[in-house]
Amino acid sequence: MGRDQHSAADKFIVDRRKPHRNSDVARAVRKTRDRLSHQAGSPTFDADMLKIHARAIISSAPAVLLLLLAVAMFGVLIEIPVQAAIWLFPTAGSYLGLFLVSRHLEQIEREDIDIRHTRRQFLTLHFIGGVGWAYFVSLRCVECGLPDVSTLLAIVLLLVIAATALISASLKGAILTTFAMPVASYAYYHAQPSLTVESIMALVLAASLPFFTYVAHQRNEATLRLLAFRSEKDGLIAELETAKAMSDEARRRAEEANLAKSRFLASMSHELRTPLNAILGFSEVMAKEVLGPIGNETYRDYASDVHDSGKHLLALINEILDLSRIEAGRYQLNEEPLRLGEVVAESARMMNLKIRAKDIRLVEEMEPRLQRLLADERAIRQITLNLLSNAVKFTPRGGQIRLTVGWTAGGGQYLAVRDNGPGIAEDEIPIVLSAFGQGTIAIKSAEEGAGLGLPIVQGLAELHGGKLYLKSRLREGTEAIVTFPASRVMEELPAVPAEEPRHNRQARIA
Repeated sequence: MGRDQHSAADKFIVDRRKPHRNSDVARAVRKTRDRLSHQAGSPTFDADMLKIHARAIISSAPAVLLLLLAVAMFGVLIEIPVQAAIWLFPTAGSYLGLFLVSRHLEQIEREDIDIRHTRRQFLTLHFIGGVGWAYFVSLRCVECGLPDVSTLLAIVLLLVIAATALISASLKGAILTTFAMPVASYAYYHAQPSLTVESIMALVLAASLPFFTYVAHQRNEATLRLLAFRSEKDGLIAELETAKAMSDEARRRAEEANLAKSRFLASMSHELRTPLNAILGFSEVMAKEVLGPIGNETYRDYASDVHDSGKHLLALINEILDLSRIEAGRYQLNEEPLRLGEVVAESARMMNLKIRAKDIRLVEEMEPRLQRLLADERAIRQITLNLLSNAVKFTPRGGQIRLTVGWTAGGGQYLAVRDNGPGIAEDEIPIVLSAFGQGTIAIKSAEEGAGLGLPIVQGLAELHGGKLYLKSRLREGTEAIVTFPASRVMEELPAVPAEEPRHNRQARIA
């Protein structure tokens, strides 16, 4: 029952129960593209500047409140409470209005801001505040006994202009809208034709107005540059997010396609091999005339050709299925302690007929005292046969193949096959290590093979925790090295001494 469920699960080419992420990726791509198009269509940053101005008003509200209370208390102390109340009403009302508009602006989205209406609101409230400051600088105090009240009023107004230049720099025209009337009012009420302190303060206020307007303008430009840089950064991030989302989706589809291919091939073992075995068996019976003479030499040759072609096709299918099982993670290792040199030497003897047919000299160099290796013997044989088969294929007649087994520098073990064939170009090594990949030498020489031997060797080596290294130079030959990690090398335990017979031990004691 369990086996039937497992085999049925293997038949699934793509598991449709797994939720797809296409909708999530599409939403992410759409969102980032909308953000990019929105940023490209609003290069003036008017809404951002209004948001910055609103935050500045909100953050400076406590300081403004303290200033208004201090000035009002000063008016009470110098015994002009009525004038202080008249000044406080429009001034405090304008700042309260600015605060409320700013709070509302902070709570709505950037796209919902009516820029022209909001800007008009801010400038109107700033103008009302300027009316209050114009009344403030026009105050006179004859009964309070302070000779320099006008100078004090000018100093307070100068400080307020400087503070407003810092707070309202993101709103163009705020300085002139607010303080053009107070400066003119001070000059009208306190300046005199002669050179007095009041006249000098009027000149200072008149000069400070364009100066602080210029300072606010520079701060405004700096803020715009920062917003432009931030917009470019957000645009790049959005492009990267879009590219990453597309890349992730493409990679997921490629992985699904590769997994579907691997599962398909891994599950088709029985379906492909069964008819091939029938073809091989029947063609062999016909070629050898087991059931009687055919009576036609041409038919006998056809049967032999069918048998040879079937053997070649079966070998190719076996390689494809082995590689598919490795890629699908369904290749199970049957691990056991073995002598690497013995398994490699025995596998090499299976290639003797092909090696002698091409008059190739095989040189074996086996480390004599190799400890046992925990590995799959069938996989080791397949690695050795694939490497030797490639070496025999590309080694010229009368050439030499060197087969080496020994220790690695890290305490592991390795097997290496080196030939003196035509070699592989350095830029073609990744090609020959990929499935169905063949170098130009193999293509030109039309050597038999599908380009699956080295990928299978690489996959089997990685299943053992090892690696395949391919070293080659044109016209100098190729060396393939498969290493196994030190963790797979088994330590030799000392032999347990045999227990001495009991009667001998009693005799020695006596």
